[in-house]
Amino acid sequence: MSDLLIPTAVLLLAGFVKGVIGLGLPAVGVGLLGLVMAPAQAAALLVVPSTVTNLWQLAAGPDFRALLRRLWPLLVGIVAGAWLGHGRLAGDSSGQARVGLGLVLAVYAVLGLLDRRPRIAAGLEFWLGPVVGVVTGVVTAATGVFMIPAVPYLQGIGLDPEDLIQALGLSFTVSTLALAVDLFSDGAFDRALLTGSALALVPALAGLLAGTWLRGRIAPPVFRRCFLGGLLLLGLQLALR
Repeated sequence: MSDLLIPTAVLLLAGFVKGVIGLGLPAVGVGLLGLVMAPAQAAALLVVPSTVTNLWQLAAGPDFRALLRRLWPLLVGIVAGAWLGHGRLAGDSSGQARVGLGLVLAVYAVLGLLDRRPRIAAGLEFWLGPVVGVVTGVVTAATGVFMIPAVPYLQGIGLDPEDLIQALGLSFTVSTLALAVDLFSDGAFDRALLTGSALALVPALAGLLAGTWLRGRIAPPVFRRCFLGGLLLLGLQLALR
């Protein structure tokens, strides 16, 4: 029974966090599940919930076409980076993926707690976007988490709040699909995990709906600081264990 309770509770929490602040499902999901299973298994389990919730987030935004025209260099870079990092997560046998995952979560949490958001001039986007995308793709392929450095980059290019939420959904969707292809080609995403990932959608969506409902009834900055503090502790636990 505990084999089902732990993943279900993690997916509920991960969906809830995403519902409140618009991100965090893979960070919370892969991070917590990485304490009890291999990061590759955790990442594979989250493929369907991440894809569906990201598409949901993407569809809710105001102008998909305009964002796609603006962000395509970043997205192409993510796909290229995931290809360059191919096999690192599924092929890890020494715990390096877990350490890398912990470091990525800790770095993201520290940046968020310091509230240091870069300011990126529009003229730099065309060449900086692909670089950020490639690094994000490599990090995704190595850890299963696709927040660094894509999220700080998207926060720094001057998007309106609603556009930012949609842009995050777009970049997360591309990252999730690139990771799924990587895991599938390495045999880490078999039929059993595909079934488990589909079933994982239920608690993830339940948590997402609860978080979305609560978003207007709590102070998001306070929740965000608590989330980042917990993420920092989780990252350090993964990196140092």
